[in-house]
Order: sequence, then C-alpha cells, then structure tokens
Amino acid sequence: MNKDSYYHSQTKRYHGGVFIKVQIPYGKEYVGLDVGIPHEVIAPNQVRAGDESEIIDAALRNPVGTGSLEDFVKSSDRILVLVNDATRPTPTAKVLLRMRDILKSHKDVRFLVATGAHRGPTEEEFLYIFGEMYDEFRDRIFVHDARRDEDMEYLGVSSNGTEMYLNRMVNESRNVIVIGSVEPHYFAGYTGGRKAFLPGVASYRTIEMNHKHALSDAAQPLAIRGNPVAEDMDDAMEVLRDLNIFSIQTVLTADHGLYAMVAGDLFRSFDIAVEKANEVFCAQCSRKGNIVLTAAPYPMDIDLYQSQKALENGKLALEEGGIIILVSKCRQGVGDDAFLNLLCSANTCEEVMCKIDEGYKLGYHKAAKMAQIGVYAEMWAVSELDDATVRKAKLQPCMDIQGTFDRAVAKIREQRKQPYAVILPQGSLTVPLLR
Repeated sequence: MNKDSYYHSQTKRYHGGVFIKVQIPYGKEYVGLDVGIPHEVIAPNQVRAGDESEIIDAALRNPVGTGSLEDFVKSSDRILVLVNDATRPTPTAKVLLRMRDILKSHKDVRFLVATGAHRGPTEEEFLYIFGEMYDEFRDRIFVHDARRDEDMEYLGVSSNGTEMYLNRMVNESRNVIVIGSVEPHYFAGYTGGRKAFLPGVASYRTIEMNHKHALSDAAQPLAIRGNPVAEDMDDAMEVLRDLNIFSIQTVLTADHGLYAMVAGDLFRSFDIAVEKANEVFCAQCSRKGNIVLTAAPYPMDIDLYQSQKALENGKLALEEGGIIILVSKCRQGVGDDAFLNLLCSANTCEEVMCKIDEGYKLGYHKAAKMAQIGVYAEMWAVSELDDATVRKAKLQPCMDIQGTFDRAVAKIREQRKQPYAVILPQGSLTVPLLR
C-alpha cells in the first residue's frame, strides 16, 4: 500500500463536514477510520520503487569504496553473513537470492542472525528471513544469543565506557558480509550499517551499557553526531577495524518495496543509504495535534517492546496535555519484560522516572521513553494485549480504532478545545518534521 492509499496528499485538511476515511494497518489487515475533524495524515513520502532485481544487481555491480563482491568472496578463506532478525522488514531473502551463485561457489560460508537482545527466530521467521534458500543453507545458519557469555569475545572499551563483547564468530571469520536496512530510529538515529554489530551481535552486557545512553536527550531520531548511542556503535567498528567487511544496505518504501540499495564500504554505504532513507521517512507536519493516532505496521507490531517506536515518533507531533493513541496488534505479547516490570512497579510515570535514576537495566530505556510521554500527555492503546497488561504499561486499554478515536475527540471537546488530529498510519517508520 503506497502513501496515496492512506490519503490523497500528505497533509490534506478536513473541510465542510466531510468524513475522510484513512486506512490504518492492524496486523496484516487495514481498518478504515472515519475522520470528521480538522486533521492531517503524515506518512512516509511517496517514492517510486523500481525493479527489485535490477536495483540489487546494480548495487552489487557498483560497490562504493571497495572491490566487487566476487573479489571479496574469492579472496576470503571463510565468510560470515550477518542478517537481521524478523523484527526488521529487510528484504534479506531477495538479496541472498541474487547472491546465491556467488555464495554457493565458496566452501566456507556461514550465516548469523543478528538478534541483538531479541529472542531467536521461529521456523516461520526463518523462512521469512531466508526465503527459498532456507533449506539449502539450513545447516550453516546460526543465531546470536546475547546471553551466552561463552560465545562472546572481549574487544575493548568505547570512548563512552562501553565494554565491547561481541560474538566470537565475527572475529573468527574476519570476512563479513552485512545485509541491513536503513531507516530512522528513535534513539540510535538510524538503523542499519554499524548497528548489525552493536547491538546486532553484541553481548547482553554490552547492549545494556550502550542502550543506557538512550536516556540522553541527545539520543533522537535522525541524530548521529553527538548521539552517545550512535557514537558507541561507531566505536564498536573501531575495535573491529581489522575486519574485512562488505556492506549491503537497503532502503525500503513504506509498503516494503525496495527503493534503493547501496553496497561496498560499511560507512560509505550507510551514509548514502541515510540520505535515501530521509527521502522516504521524513515527512512535513504543519502543526502539532491534541490527538495523535500512531500505528505500528506489520511486522513491527510483533510486540509492545517494538511497537513503542510508533509512540516515540508520534510524540514529535503531539501537543502537551493531548492524547496519543497507539494502534498495534502486539502479536506476540509484550516482548522484553524488563521495561514492563519497571512500569508496573510504580503508580505514576513520574515515579518510573525516579526509579530509573536509581539504577539501569536493559529495557529501561523503553520505560523511560514511555514514561516521558505519560508525563507529557495521555497514552491510549488498541491492541490484542489483555487490559491488565496494557494498564501496567501506563497505557489506557481501548477496544477498537474508530470508537477510541471518537472518544478522544469527545474528551478534547470536553476540555473546551478544538480537536485537531495528526494521524501516522506508519508510525514506526514516520518522523514528523514540524514546519
């Protein structure tokens, strides 16, 4: 579904009492939302996805800052391919398919799913990641487990004091092909590139130390310089400077079509992909709304932990004291329990912030970001989570999208305010930029 399917234009306003129907993703389906108040829909920009095979082949034929993929493979005695887990819509299977003959020609190729601190993939998710090549390479596929200290190797300390423990398969292989996708990230600046290593294949302790920096006000979407989380990730590559890396970075459209791909040097390919990602995901917003509806689309609706990104982007378009509505199926529940345990251990969002000051654990950055929004405005949620769990997360549970939106409109009017809504159908992927 492209942006025109959400709306006729990026910021078209309501006039004359006409109801506009906006398509809101919920799981793999869409729900029509009737909007009868002044509003604007902020979605990723409409860009044209080209022929996927041509885009992939052109990128592999013309790498930036390195030799060809064929030369990389021929000169490597062993190769490790790092791929994203199923929480990212990276078109890994399509890229691998175009590399199939090159990879099959090598005697020692292994694959490592860079899960970060996430759980390992299910059988269905393995098929999503590897596609028709899954059966062929099944016995060469490994899954990173951040909690297995015996799998980790100490590589040094970052300038911010993070102790770098990474999966020893990386350093043992020496020759690494990275397949990633680049889009804005709510505290790391952007996904992709160096993020495949930290947090992708880092130890739990290292990820925890890195993500603590997410509490900084400088840890924002689009921010790289001065962002302590992003700086840590760059430092991880400094301790890995002797690796031979061939990077493949993809940029997708809002409906997961392939917009661009850049191959070659890790940093140069990432920088170019960042520019292309901004063309897609940074959308102009004319004003803040006292109602913001922000959706986590499939597959980023996997759980509440991942869906929180839609809340964080939506906050950028929210007036203080307003209402933000998260729409996410949360298909597999909460995700990491650490942030939920912290949220439910306090009665108010203000108390949550005080507890975080007393000591940090991985997942607390999610609690901090959610608590900051809860101090700033009301948080409501439409999901498949049970009501008790939603309340523990300091969100107000709601039954359906239309009824929840209408109730928010009524509440704003009760406050003697003119309701104005900002709607983000792809909230996990959209960074509103106020004019």
